Amino acid sequence: MTFTLPAPPTPPTIPDFRLPGLLKALNQRLPQWPHALSLCLALNTAARLGLLPEEAQTLCAGRVLQVVVEDAGSEALFTCQNGVFRPLWQNRPADVSFRGELHAYLKLLTRQEDADTLFFNRQLSIAGDTELGLAIKNLLDALDWPPPALAGCIKGLGKRPS
Repeated sequence: MTFTLPAPPTPPTIPDFRLPGLLKALNQRLPQWPHALSLCLALNTAARLGLLPEEAQTLCAGRVLQVVVEDAGSEALFTCQNGVFRPLWQNRPADVSFRGELHAYLKLLTRQEDADTLFFNRQLSIAGDTELGLAIKNLLDALDWPPPALAGCIKGLGKRPS
């Protein structure tokens, strides 16, 4: 008797969407440091787990980076000091800024689209020190992401429990 395993489920496709304008209007009135704190916690955790190469900390050392989620009206301003990503509590000019809508970042995170396609289609953009921005983009492209354990979680997103 031969058993055949079913094909793994395909991950959900992230459509192009835009968050409601009201959310953007509300978020722009709120402090932005919680976004930076959350992003720095995630980056530091990824570094400790070996998911983020040491090159990322070296590349970002002493630089001011900004990630803007335009349709959410939120931004994260942070730096890397002594190998640790740290949020910046006061606005200051960013050395490099990444901008895009939430769906573009989700597509990048889940590898539904590669960074080159998202930048070419102007769903993501880099401003400021473009050499640094391109180096970070290339670093993101080189990451083995998502790791197998997280890939299973991503595939499960959007499914209703039985």
